[in-house]
Amino acid sequence: MNKYEVIVIGSGIAALTIANCLYKNKNVILFTKSNKLTSNSYKAQGGVAAAMEKEDTWEEHFLDTLTAGVFHNDVHHTELLTKNAIRYLTQLINDGMEFDQDQSGRLRLGREGGHMKRRILHSGGDATGKNLMDFMFRNVQDKLTIVENEMVIDLIVQNDQCIGIVTKAVHGEIRQYFAPFTIIATGGAGQIYKFTSNVETITGDGIAMAYRAGAVLADIEFMQFHPTILYKNGEILGLVSEAVRGEGGFLQNSRGERFMEHVHELKDLAPRDIVARAIYQQLQKGYDVFLNITQVKNFANRFPTINRICRLNGIDPDKHLLPVIPGAHFMMGGIKTDEMGQTTIKGLFAVGEAACTGVHGANRLASNSLLEAIVFGHKTAEAILTSDIKLPKNCSVLLKTNSESIILPTKQEIKEKMIAYAGIERNEISLKRVRNWLESFDFFNITVYDRRWEEIEIVNMLTVAWLIVTSALERKESIGSHFRTDYPKTPAKKIRREITRQIQKDSIRARGVEI
Repeated sequence: MNKYEVIVIGSGIAALTIANCLYKNKNVILFTKSNKLTSNSYKAQGGVAAAMEKEDTWEEHFLDTLTAGVFHNDVHHTELLTKNAIRYLTQLINDGMEFDQDQSGRLRLGREGGHMKRRILHSGGDATGKNLMDFMFRNVQDKLTIVENEMVIDLIVQNDQCIGIVTKAVHGEIRQYFAPFTIIATGGAGQIYKFTSNVETITGDGIAMAYRAGAVLADIEFMQFHPTILYKNGEILGLVSEAVRGEGGFLQNSRGERFMEHVHELKDLAPRDIVARAIYQQLQKGYDVFLNITQVKNFANRFPTINRICRLNGIDPDKHLLPVIPGAHFMMGGIKTDEMGQTTIKGLFAVGEAACTGVHGANRLASNSLLEAIVFGHKTAEAILTSDIKLPKNCSVLLKTNSESIILPTKQEIKEKMIAYAGIERNEISLKRVRNWLESFDFFNITVYDRRWEEIEIVNMLTVAWLIVTSALERKESIGSHFRTDYPKTPAKKIRREITRQIQKDSIRARGVEI
């Protein structure tokens, strides 16, 4: 029997943070359905947000996070995120992780949308995710078991406790692994949309598995669309980091109009949901949209990854106009957890984008995603190290299969439907249309054990798409990334005034406040 102390599903920053914290004390096995470097984390061009300068405070980072999230955030968890950012980033630096510095040896801090201060740490310009993962993999090399190209297809739950996982190897063999602690760190579900920044493997697997197992989900309707995805001839080429706008880049339409000037007080550095909708509306009018980088100094050196992607695809950065569209980027909701990563199922934890800690509210603040993975990865590891959860004596499980033929849509069909009817703007008619289409496939009654990998991914995509659409129909308001054209927008300014007043009055929880 394959027994371990900790099972980690995923290989991004959240998974690696936990592995780095646990390998000295626990027997850890980590699974990824592709190779270990195929993840959104590895592609992350943005940085990690932390109030590292004397002129900045975690309280200001906290308020910027609440503002971007339209005050839908879990306030206590958001405090944990922003206050612990300094501690864990300092620890990473002390351990040898190198972030970009200026000529005097001080951290070179960038600014991105929604931040009122320069507080973004980058590594290698726009290669922060890659450098972080390389650093973390070096630390755990040969110190835990890493299983590549083996897909985790379901959780094993016995008497309301998660005791392990079922996997499928490339050649089709079904395997079972058991552990008292199972951690889902599989990322979000960007691949259910036609336009996305996510890698091809991000098909909502972890969220779908947790739903099938009976875990509580939250805020699943909140899918953030990144405003600037590099786009040419109908093809997604890659992400253009928000840091480009932080260094002076600005948006314009094909008529040369800087349309963000009249949309928000922060203009091109407004929160992502606002910028994405503004671009979407320009596209609906028939205009193309470009990111103008004329004012970005040393673009090729500052953003080498983006520069290389442009040149490889026939886009000349020296002409200063990068064609962009919005694309599905980050899911704010997911598997509901407490501050220690514990889900509503004993022994099952979730970290990173697959989890819903509530720190992002209705719209994630730029560069808080890697931060969430790091902070709550540490918190989850702490919980596991102090937990007394044990496996039951009998872990044998009989898997039920159903080899009947099934009719499923293609991945592309799901992507087309979701972008058309449940994308940046939604309404009851469009959401019901796509929900009816999704429900025409009886995916709820499909057992995944005897299905091919692609069929399992399609079942997971259908599941998460249905969850998003159903939740979007339930939330009859426009807030953050969930924008319904048939319901009014939440009066965020009024909410902000009330919370800001409370913060100013009690000076945040550091001095005893309960918000």
